[in-house]
Amino acid sequence: MPKNSKVTLGLPHSDPVTESVADLLTLAEPLDYKSSRMSMGLSPGAQPAMGKGLLPSPGDEEGRPAWNSKLQYILAQVGFSVGLGNVWRFPYLCQKNGGGAYLVPYFILLILIGIPLFFLELAVGQRIRRGSIGVWNYVYPQLGGIGVSSLMVCGFVGLYYNVIIGWSIFYFFQSFQYPLPWAECPIRVVNGSQAIIEPECEKSSATTYFWYRQTLNITSTIEDSGGLNWRMTLSLFAAWLIVCLAVIKGIQSSGKVMYFSSLFPYVVLICFLVRGLMLKGSVDGIAHMFTPKLEKMLEPQVWREAATQVFFALGLGFGGVIAFSSYNKRDNNCHFDAALVSIINFITSILATLVVFAVLGFKANIMNEKCVVENGEKILGYLNTGVLSHDLIPPHVNFSHLSAVDYQEMYGVIKTVREDSFSQLGLDPCILEDELNKAVQGTGLAFIAFTEAMTHFPASPFWSVMFFFMLINLGLGSMIGTMTGITTPVLDAFPKIRKEFLCVGCCIVAFFCGLLFVQRSGNYFVTMFDDYSAGLPLTVVVMLENISVAWIYGTKRFMQDLEDMLGFRPYSFYFYMWKYVSPACLTVLIVATVIEMSVSPAGYNAWVEELASEKFLSYPPWALGVAYSLIIAAMLPLPCVFIARHFNLLSDGSNKLSVSYRKGMTKDLSGLEEENESRFILGKGTPSPSPSPMPSHRPYLGPGGAQEMTNAAGYGTGTPTKTGYQNIHSPESEL
Repeated sequence: MPKNSKVTLGLPHSDPVTESVADLLTLAEPLDYKSSRMSMGLSPGAQPAMGKGLLPSPGDEEGRPAWNSKLQYILAQVGFSVGLGNVWRFPYLCQKNGGGAYLVPYFILLILIGIPLFFLELAVGQRIRRGSIGVWNYVYPQLGGIGVSSLMVCGFVGLYYNVIIGWSIFYFFQSFQYPLPWAECPIRVVNGSQAIIEPECEKSSATTYFWYRQTLNITSTIEDSGGLNWRMTLSLFAAWLIVCLAVIKGIQSSGKVMYFSSLFPYVVLICFLVRGLMLKGSVDGIAHMFTPKLEKMLEPQVWREAATQVFFALGLGFGGVIAFSSYNKRDNNCHFDAALVSIINFITSILATLVVFAVLGFKANIMNEKCVVENGEKILGYLNTGVLSHDLIPPHVNFSHLSAVDYQEMYGVIKTVREDSFSQLGLDPCILEDELNKAVQGTGLAFIAFTEAMTHFPASPFWSVMFFFMLINLGLGSMIGTMTGITTPVLDAFPKIRKEFLCVGCCIVAFFCGLLFVQRSGNYFVTMFDDYSAGLPLTVVVMLENISVAWIYGTKRFMQDLEDMLGFRPYSFYFYMWKYVSPACLTVLIVATVIEMSVSPAGYNAWVEELASEKFLSYPPWALGVAYSLIIAAMLPLPCVFIARHFNLLSDGSNKLSVSYRKGMTKDLSGLEEENESRFILGKGTPSPSPSPMPSHRPYLGPGGAQEMTNAAGYGTGTPTKTGYQNIHSPESEL
């Protein structure tokens, strides 16, 4: 850069300008409206300076990877946002919170906070073309800790999320046998000759026993580690090997994987839905699922859980959304992408809910019939021993083909006549509704309830293989996005690092850290990380993302930037959502989360071998310290980076411009006139007096708002020209 280059402003400026600033302004090359940065644009008719601009030219960005096609990018975003939560969390919340009535608050909150914040992350990633750390360093350096916190949360979540993929891999390979190994309780030989059913299995069920004892071989408390479970250790190694191979070449490799991992789950879900609808009782499950309990809509807890599900379903705050969109061209229509991916996510949740409750409706009918048979035999025994009179049995009842209706009639008569001693008979009501109301979620749904239902399917091994292969692909899509959220900001900060070495190194370190979760007590740590490492920290991260764009950078400026980037102005709906509604909703959600954590006891459901059932236990002090340290570690970068940059202890990467000039520009950019707000929001600016071949850009108004900054030197024209000052922080020098 020439050292003697100068620039003269037509207006006096009280702040000194360093030579490096002058060099940058003199050598700034013209930018078209689609490659302009998050900044104040050039005014109509302005003659831009020649030379190197603050944003990289298209030639400078050729080294950054890009998606091979729009379809590949959409599938990557869908694969990241659609994960295991859509299959085993959304159906549970839907059943728990009023069935079809739950869909109303969920859809409302998807519109109010889901799509706007998803659009915001897509837009900033695409505009700045950096990972999560670089984006927020650029938007507002003092809040650069947002990106670091996102990276920390990605690391925590990736550690335990891949353990779930490991469990799915284990079940996948166990499915290649008939009958399925969890179809029946194992037999124990006592004294070399006597064969008995395993007591722990007999007290619970075959699928429950296989999960807790043969898969996890779980201990009874978190304090008893029990040593490593070698089968789960091998499964975890296989899971990290698959993830490593998928992401080792960056989006060049992961993009191709997404063609299969994003589409295959839909094939399986549709196959399961068709097969499920052919099963006896499936309609009962679906009808129960969508029968609305409208009174539930008035409960604040329902809205809080709906907001949390919307929040996590779209993958907000993890950095994966920003990382994926940073590989797009700047003129990509990210507004369309945000709406499309959000709608696909919602439809997937509905599809998964139909599948889950069609299968669980079938299972409920099987269990209810089993209950009727067992209790019918009890009644028949009481009749034969004279405990009950034959006069209590209706004449049309046939014990060899006892129906649920006939049993309900007998049960009602016996309960009425023998009211005083009825409890001693030990009869169960066998009501189908009670079976349908047994809500299960998470691993309890995938590895216990669903596997039990599949044992009753014809050709059960085939359906089991399909189901767990689907879970592997759902998890893999989310893990690719999580790993991209980790590697992209690191590669942006240290471009000389080879991505292959970085990916392999991250996977190796993560595998050894993940050994915590494949101890015999590892499932308790999975629960701890799931409850504490992501919930509150991610909500705070997204809240600060919203504030940094809407209130610090400025919603009006951001709306104009979007118009420059997209070629059209987004609906004013987004202005009000970003500036008012979304921050308010996120604030309420943060407060509600803190209150719930304060009120609810901190603990976990331990499997007690002697009882063959779960029992809630409180965390010991050291475990509670680990749980809260996860929250602190994830949120600590936020205040640390803020303090360090506030006191100039940490460079913000913009040292090419003097501090005094930077402060002056910040002051200037905050002096926009309030009377022009409708113009910025709705795009109702006054027409330019003379047509321009470039799209209309708003002129930069100085602090007084009455006079535009002009350059007295006409670049080769001899006439004054208007100068659009660019935002001073360049993403090329930012992390």
